[in-house]
Amino acid sequence: MILTGPEITTAVRDGRLRIAPFEPGQVNPNSYNVRLGPTLLTYTEEIIDAHRPNPTREVEIGEGGFVLQPGELYLGHTVEEVGSDTFVPLLFGRSSVGRLGLFVEITAPIGDIGFHGQWTLMLAPTRPLRVYPGMKIGQIMFFVSVGPVDLYSGKYQAALGPQPSGYWRDQAGAGAVA
Repeated sequence: MILTGPEITTAVRDGRLRIAPFEPGQVNPNSYNVRLGPTLLTYTEEIIDAHRPNPTREVEIGEGGFVLQPGELYLGHTVEEVGSDTFVPLLFGRSSVGRLGLFVEITAPIGDIGFHGQWTLMLAPTRPLRVYPGMKIGQIMFFVSVGPVDLYSGKYQAALGPQPSGYWRDQAGAGAVA
């Protein structure tokens, strides 16, 4: 089951769901609009290595916006901190943003029960696109879980700002891969 807009509002009010800051005008019929935060990260080396930390460069999106370039992966973040110990969140790009040629969160839309923080957004434009801090970039839907719950306590818990991949941490102790 998916939460309706009125139920999202009720769940925020009674504490089953945390969205901060919460703006009633961002509630949709069955989702909540999230906004783009002011910071982007890009990887600085030509080759990204999944088995080690990769250096990044931070970019602040000014009031005049920032032009995203095709062929570049940008890590953005939501303004809102979102989390729940009850519901499963899924984040997707807004259709209006997709119609501008911007892919948002295509490969990792599902959040874990128990995660609380700002969401890192994987942004990939198909052509140059100017984005602005605070623009409505995505929408989060919330699903009811069934069965025992094991709350998230992983490496991205309490994230603030965009987070580069921590995949390399998963490889610790796994040995070298050929």
